[in-house]
Amino acid sequence: MLVTVLGFYGGYPHNGIGTSGYLLQNDGKKMLVDCGSGVLNALANYMNPTDLDAVILSHYHHDHTADIGVLQYEWLAAKKEKLLPIYGHTQDFVNFAQLSVDNATKGIAYNDYEPSEIDGMKFEFLRTVHPVPAYAMRITDKNGKVIVYTADTTYFDGLVDFAKDADLLIADTNFPEDVTGRKAHLNTKEAGTLAKDANVKRLMISHLPQTVDAETMLSQSQKYAGDIPVVHAFQGLEINV
Repeated sequence: MLVTVLGFYGGYPHNGIGTSGYLLQNDGKKMLVDCGSGVLNALANYMNPTDLDAVILSHYHHDHTADIGVLQYEWLAAKKEKLLPIYGHTQDFVNFAQLSVDNATKGIAYNDYEPSEIDGMKFEFLRTVHPVPAYAMRITDKNGKVIVYTADTTYFDGLVDFAKDADLLIADTNFPEDVTGRKAHLNTKEAGTLAKDANVKRLMISHLPQTVDAETMLSQSQKYAGDIPVVHAFQGLEINV
């Protein structure tokens, strides 16, 4: 599996770089995991967006879905015979219903009590702790390689088992270690500790803040991850799993 970072900021784009979005390629299939603001332009540097095989959304906050509407317009304009499947949860049925557009896209529901097979890979979902329903993803390919994406969440114990032994953990890391208490995202201490406790092979911190230097976020996360290699997301970063 090849992961390419298309956008990695939380909340809003910054300095020409978008919010959450990752291109996942495996066995010739091309999937988009989240589709935040600025992601569609970044995706066009790698492929024609109308050649996507699927989109999988963790939740419906705008920094994860802002470019879905314009992606639907592009599919309409292309007059594709195939509908683009967009996977989302049904805990917010109004937003889920908007994933389907006649002659362009089809919304497909996932849930957290059974896995979904998407283009030859197993996707498992875990509801996280966030102000709106949001779901982490555990993605397993036919060779048993595993990517876990926390999506947006504060820390809770269930994340450790869900991320156990993953080859790559992509962790929502929106705060430095000194931000504690009630919050909607992980801080660097929690992201690094999660990686260590779950015994993952690599950690990528993402959903980064615009106001804290990425190298600071990286060094803090590495401190708590121990020997586990940590990298911070940047546009164009590619990781082979």
